[in-house]
Amino acid sequence: MSELAISIFTGTLIAATPLLLAALGELVVEKSGVLNLGIEGMMLIGAAAGFLVAVQGGGLLPAFAVAALAGAVAAALFGVLTLLFLTNQYAAGLALAIFGSGVSATLGVGFGSQPIEALAPLNLGPLADLPLLGPLLFRFDIMVYLGLALVPVTWWWLNRSRAGLVLRVVGEAPGNAHALGYNVLRIRFLAILWGGALAGLAGGYLSLAYTAIWVENMTAGRGWIALSLVVFATWRPFRVLAGAVLFGGVTILQLHGQILGLPVPSEALSAAPYVATILVLVVISQNRARMALDVPLSLGKPFRARD
Repeated sequence: MSELAISIFTGTLIAATPLLLAALGELVVEKSGVLNLGIEGMMLIGAAAGFLVAVQGGGLLPAFAVAALAGAVAAALFGVLTLLFLTNQYAAGLALAIFGSGVSATLGVGFGSQPIEALAPLNLGPLADLPLLGPLLFRFDIMVYLGLALVPVTWWWLNRSRAGLVLRVVGEAPGNAHALGYNVLRIRFLAILWGGALAGLAGGYLSLAYTAIWVENMTAGRGWIALSLVVFATWRPFRVLAGAVLFGGVTILQLHGQILGLPVPSEALSAAPYVATILVLVVISQNRARMALDVPLSLGKPFRARD
């Protein structure tokens, strides 16, 4: 296999990782019946908070932990507004996206273009030296493997564990779950925190590994793409992985297209991932009957204990 093909494959998985992390978190949130449109804001806050720790010498692993914590704190704000004060979920999510952009810009003041040492690939010893398989499978950083591992874990948790089944009941029929004695608001709040932590982790990956530099609004719409991935995947983890790889591949191919000097305007190549997102959503929306079967029935609907 040529070096170019290996570079495209590995680059695709790396580019897919932040999308995969954020989308898996949002999938769990939406399975609980809550729609959080603020992924972009949580990713930006996570990216800025993680980079702040790293640039001050706190180390990369603590930086990732802080990124996840920052995303969870931002999500908690959304949870309080929507679950306790019954604020409109769409408005609160959009506000969180805007809020995250402002907070991250404030945290990033003074960073400039100061680089840090990027997260290094894991040292897997002889595995990394295997012909073909080494560069294809065993030369990634820990966050890539974490994202891939979360796919089957999320599927198992949602479909085989008691807690996951309860979460799904909360998302489908919160009134029934409440009648059975489950605390709907607590379950939804915990799901929101998990989604925020993964979104913050995804943002941290962008600033600590993918680019290893801070740039204002560096997510560049990836939060919105992650949101669309959940719909694209019809709320199924393995399809989220397929969608993340698809959009990651488009991103890497357009970069290689620019490097190779293809006779296409660079602006058109840069827009390719977003155009792909729109086209996929248009195709999916044609099968409304199938989507109606997959979408959580209480998605976006507030719950009151007296309902």
